[in-house]
Amino acid sequence: MTVKLYLVPGTVALASHAALEEAGADYDLHWLRFSKNEHVAPDYLAINPKARVPALETPHGILTETPATLEWIATTWPEAGLMPSDPWQAARAREAMSYLASTVHVNHAHKMRGSRWTQDAAAQKAMAAEVPRTMGECAAYLESRLEDDWICDAFSVADLHLWVISRWLDGDGVPLADYPKLHALSDRVAARPAVARVAAEHARHER
Repeated sequence: MTVKLYLVPGTVALASHAALEEAGADYDLHWLRFSKNEHVAPDYLAINPKARVPALETPHGILTETPATLEWIATTWPEAGLMPSDPWQAARAREAMSYLASTVHVNHAHKMRGSRWTQDAAAQKAMAAEVPRTMGECAAYLESRLEDDWICDAFSVADLHLWVISRWLDGDGVPLADYPKLHALSDRVAARPAVARVAAEHARHER
């Protein structure tokens, strides 16, 4: 089975890309660029009318939203061990991914995507100014919740999701180094061979 991932370099789609690589999946990539407005081109809107990434083309249809794509990858290739088999641990992974998608990612988007919420330029500027505070609050919460090496009792797709968002913190005015547990988890994920390969590929496409 081959799947196709639609992605933009360095975005949250990096998590799904890393999950596919971790899973040993057979996949193709379709790179898009925000700078060229390829995410709003008619051919991509036919795939994902939300004009967001990632979009994952599977034999069953198109799947969007990072928590959904990550869980589907993890459960489709269970031998990779990317989702806990224990119901409580799996629920903790879903809890983390839901928070990252619904709260942390939204706070981050206020820096550059204020037009999603208002066309008032002054309001957009005010929203962007709040990003260091709101992302700092999120980082502090995540730091307080990390007790072990991983979000769950072992490495999972939730750690991939958190790793990608952790990469944004310095640019949001929130030094990752100020959160030692979060920083250490990010370093552990980045050191995984599959993740390192994918990160290097994104770096090449960001140039």
